[in-house]
Amino acid sequence: MIQKLFLTLSLIFASYAMADSNTLPQTVNNVDIQKYMGRWFEIAKYPNWFQKGCGATEANYKLLDNGYVSVINRCKDLSNPTKIKEATGTAYVADQVTKAKLKVSFVPFFQRWGFFAGDYWILALDQDYKYVLVGTPDRKFLWILSRTPTLDESILDELKAVAEKEGFDLSKLTTTPTM
Repeated sequence: MIQKLFLTLSLIFASYAMADSNTLPQTVNNVDIQKYMGRWFEIAKYPNWFQKGCGATEANYKLLDNGYVSVINRCKDLSNPTKIKEATGTAYVADQVTKAKLKVSFVPFFQRWGFFAGDYWILALDQDYKYVLVGTPDRKFLWILSRTPTLDESILDELKAVAEKEGFDLSKLTTTPTM
């Protein structure tokens, strides 16, 4: 009898854990796209192939007349800091209600139509738009960005706590070199 009870409770707890890991991360309730525009410095990220060898990384967003967002990502090459790497793309708001879900594409020919676009979900955002936590629904990508090249440790800890609550593995998070 005790073994059946233990097995039943184990299955119930396992189903809750599985359901939690299958839920999508929660985005913020509202983003003012105009306020979001401008320069952001990368503070930390999940390492990824397209930013390999990058330091002093920044993103610049500009709202275009057609409602799309121009995206210019720049970084210094870690092996040669005088060399700047740059990627240009476009983004569009995928969730018109909250404006917290965007699609970003860096494939020049197809970016006009949104093909080959990756998710860019705003998971936490300072009320004054000073720092932000961005991730993807599959939890494969995560970034912490700030309007300044450095971020207070207490704020960084708050953003990490949100990321962890949303199911991101903090052991994968690395600090971006400022060079």
